[in-house]
Amino acid sequence: MASTLLKNTQTVPLLLYPNAFFRRKNGALYCTMKSSSVPQTQTATQEKQQNPQIKVSTQTQTKTIDKLIKDYEAIIGIETHVQLSTLTKAFCGCPCNYGAQPNTSVCPVCMGLPGALPVLNSKVIEFAMKLGLVLNCKLSLNSKFDRKQYFYPDLPRGYQISQFDILIATNGYVDLDLPVEFGGGHRRFGITRVHMEEDAGKLLHSGNGSYSQEIIYFLVSSAPGIPVDLNRAGVPLLEIVSEPDMRNGIEAAEYGAEIQRVVRYLGISNGNMQEGSLRCDVNVSIRPIGQSEFGKKVEIKNLNSFLSVNRAIDFEISRQVLLHSQGQGSSIVQETRLWEEGTQKTITMRKKERLSDYRYFPEPDLPEVAEFFDATIAKGADVKLATNWIMEDIAAYMKNEKVSINDIKLNPQELAELIASIKDGTISGKIGKEVMKLSKGKANPGLLNKILQQKLNATS
Repeated sequence: MASTLLKNTQTVPLLLYPNAFFRRKNGALYCTMKSSSVPQTQTATQEKQQNPQIKVSTQTQTKTIDKLIKDYEAIIGIETHVQLSTLTKAFCGCPCNYGAQPNTSVCPVCMGLPGALPVLNSKVIEFAMKLGLVLNCKLSLNSKFDRKQYFYPDLPRGYQISQFDILIATNGYVDLDLPVEFGGGHRRFGITRVHMEEDAGKLLHSGNGSYSQEIIYFLVSSAPGIPVDLNRAGVPLLEIVSEPDMRNGIEAAEYGAEIQRVVRYLGISNGNMQEGSLRCDVNVSIRPIGQSEFGKKVEIKNLNSFLSVNRAIDFEISRQVLLHSQGQGSSIVQETRLWEEGTQKTITMRKKERLSDYRYFPEPDLPEVAEFFDATIAKGADVKLATNWIMEDIAAYMKNEKVSINDIKLNPQELAELIASIKDGTISGKIGKEVMKLSKGKANPGLLNKILQQKLNATS
């Protein structure tokens, strides 16, 4: 008898292992498997007797589900993470060495040590723009990074550097023709966005269990003594978020395969799913035919092949349809589920986080105003005053007005003149803030002097 300690998970009956059962003890879930003591010939005889019934039952259930599915429409979208083939990581100079010894490609930055500051790898932007162009996206001339807060043991900072609202590429599409053996036809799948972010580390697991790395990742997240490999932490990723334009597993698998072909052709990633260089998270919901409102979205992880993508989607559609037909549609909740290759089923992993749970805010160590700051300093502005103005007053103005640094009313020359006037006592800081609100346009010589003269006349 062997027992394996599993924490914080839910499960379904394991059809492949009829002698396995689960029990809860002291807050933990134990899986116990008993070996059969009956002779092998007897077991074989029993299987012969039981197989016809199982076969008939399975065929009947399949026909029932196939009939029910005709009354529903599946809504499917995919989040694809592409690991970029850069020589170094996204925000430090550590090499990206897949398969290297654990924790040999790390530094204070990717280990999340206090005081270590990130510096963006320019190749990440170059690769993101290449992909955005090929995916027919609209490229953004201004972009920024944000902090995405969540807490896992392989995320050393306690947050991920990602992008939230000002993205590198948006509103694209992919055109592809489905294979004839799958019905053929032309499809266009929308691309909501492409954004840059960094990867997390990896929890190591040793043992004879057949559980996937993704399962182990969440089961042991609160357990002490589990080794963590941070070689992957900080490796650059591009996340491609599709529109919910797919309607079955075949379309989703073909979409994923097309993304793989694209990134390989561009040379920005090897696209190997078995290495984790390309990972697909699938979102599935169903709704009655003719209904415009979407159903509850379920995310599926642990998909390590396009065949798994196809099968996982088909299973999840059948599961949700069956629940609706039994009057249990309310039991479908927004959650993350894992695909189990052994049982060919999805199982609950955790409730899906809401967007507000991530508490996004702009990454202060990678400000988007860097070129504006450099230009202001080049015009002779005091470094400390320029820093305060850009990081406080101008940043607050950009947030309130929802504009980028290129759309503000002051250009670097005018800001430098404004700071000089404040520094030599010509005007106060309060009047300076009023000037910033009153100034118009860009690169207007003498504009600041005119406004200053107006303010001085008004106060004299």
